[in-house]
Amino acid sequence: MSTKKSIRKGQDKLNKKGRLTEKAMSFHGHSAEEMVEKLRRPRTLPDLNPGRFSSSTDMLRPKLTKLLLNVTVQRSLGPVQVIVSPESTVRDLIADALRLYSKEGRRPVLSSLDPSSFGLHYSQFSLESLDPDEKLIQLGSRNFFLCPKRTANATSSSTCSEEAENVTKFSARWLRFMNFSQ
Repeated sequence: MSTKKSIRKGQDKLNKKGRLTEKAMSFHGHSAEEMVEKLRRPRTLPDLNPGRFSSSTDMLRPKLTKLLLNVTVQRSLGPVQVIVSPESTVRDLIADALRLYSKEGRRPVLSSLDPSSFGLHYSQFSLESLDPDEKLIQLGSRNFFLCPKRTANATSSSTCSEEAENVTKFSARWLRFMNFSQ
């Protein structure tokens, strides 16, 4: 019971020459040629707003009004997101981060919220803290690490550089014991 007609999908729209019928070519009763004329692609211009950019190699950048910065406080789980102006200093960022940290009720609770008793670093592995008077726009980073400064009367804890020196002294003694260095 085979028939000569093939019952493939879409075969019923082909005429004897293998071309689409006029009805299949139409879109709401219009022929394909009419549709091409109606659906032309709009011309695109590479410079849509010529006044916004100069023709020289320097392109004017929009002026930043606010910066979103992430400040991770030492031993806390996640960073505090602070929105500040680009003209603010590192000291202002420390004060804002501490204010938001205490306002959000983060843990661990800080013993002091005085901005002068904290140092801002690029990361937790950075030994030097940033200058408190430096502008935020000049730093080149949006992620920072905040840790408390060590006071002189705290004998049990030392600064990062002192701890690094102690580790190198200890490893040098260990190497001498093993006769690796002579």
